[in-house]
Amino acid sequence: MTAVLECAHLVRTFGDLRAVEDVSLTIAPGETYGLLGPNGAGKTTTISMICGLLAPTAGTVRVLGREITPAASDAKAAIGLVPQDIALYPDLSARENLRFFGRLQGLRGAALEARIDETLDVVGLRDRAKDRIDTYSGGMKRRANIAVGMLHAPTLLVLDEPTVGVDPQSRNSILEAIANLGTAGMAVLYTTHYMEEAERLCDRIGIIDVGRLIAEGTRAELVAGLGSASRVTVRAEGTAPALEAWRAALATLPGVTVSATATGADLACADSTATVAAAFQRAGAHGVAISGVEVAAPDLESVFLHLTGKGLRDE
Repeated sequence: MTAVLECAHLVRTFGDLRAVEDVSLTIAPGETYGLLGPNGAGKTTTISMICGLLAPTAGTVRVLGREITPAASDAKAAIGLVPQDIALYPDLSARENLRFFGRLQGLRGAALEARIDETLDVVGLRDRAKDRIDTYSGGMKRRANIAVGMLHAPTLLVLDEPTVGVDPQSRNSILEAIANLGTAGMAVLYTTHYMEEAERLCDRIGIIDVGRLIAEGTRAELVAGLGSASRVTVRAEGTAPALEAWRAALATLPGVTVSATATGADLACADSTATVAAAFQRAGAHGVAISGVEVAAPDLESVFLHLTGKGLRDE
C-alpha cells in the first residue's frame, strides 16, 4: 500500500544545533502513528518540516508522493494541522470559525455547510455549533480545534498534543473522535505527553530523542524488544542533594536506567527484586527514606524510560 507520508533522512540545524538528525518514517492510509519524545527531543521541529512550515536542512518530506516545502501550497493542501495552541477566533461561533477556515481551503456553498455538519458530528459539537468559542470549556475548544484541522478532509492529519489541559471526560471524547478518523481511512500523526493515549490510539509508535528516531514499531514489538525488563517506581523522601546522590548510585547498577521523579525515582531494570533491594540499601547509605515501591510488568512507559532515561512527561 502506498504511504501517505514519507519522511526520508530529515535533518534540521539551527546554527551549531542539530535539532533533527536523520529522521525517516512512513505512515500508511488509515494508520495512526504516535511520535513520542521528551521535551527538546525534536518533535516540534519534525512536525514543522512535515507540515511545510520549516524547510529541512537535508532530506525530504512527501505526502502522496508530492514533496512538501514551505512554498508547496498545493501539496500542503493534503495536510490538516491541529496545533497545541487553540487557533480559533473566540468571538465567533464554532460554525462561523469553520465557515471561515473552510473558505480559506476553497470550500463553498452547500458542500461547505455539509462538511461543517459532518466535522461537528465527529467531534460532538453539533448542538453547540451556534455558540461563541469563548463560551466553550477547554475540552470543547480542543474539539473545535480538531474540527478545523479535519474540515477539508485532509489525507494526513497532524495532531500536536491535542488533549493538553483538558478534563478526563473531554479528553475521552477527543480520543474517541481521533480513533474514528483512523477507521475512516485518514492517516494520523499524533504527539502526546500521555503514554496511555499512545497505547490506546496508535498503530505504530516512533520514539525520538536528541533529534534521532531511536526506536519504532507496534506497542507489542517495542515491549518485546525490551526483553524481561520491568518498571520500578520508588517513592522516597530526603534532602535534594541526598536524593540526587541516591539516584546517581542507582544509575551505576548494571542494566538499570534511572529517571528522577518529584516523589523519588522510576527505574527500568531486568531484575526487579535485586533492584528494589539495592534501592533500599543505597537509600540507607545516602540518608534517604523509602515510603513505597511499585513494580510493573514491561510496558510502553518502560520502553521509553529504558531508551531515553526519562519519563515521557519529564520537564
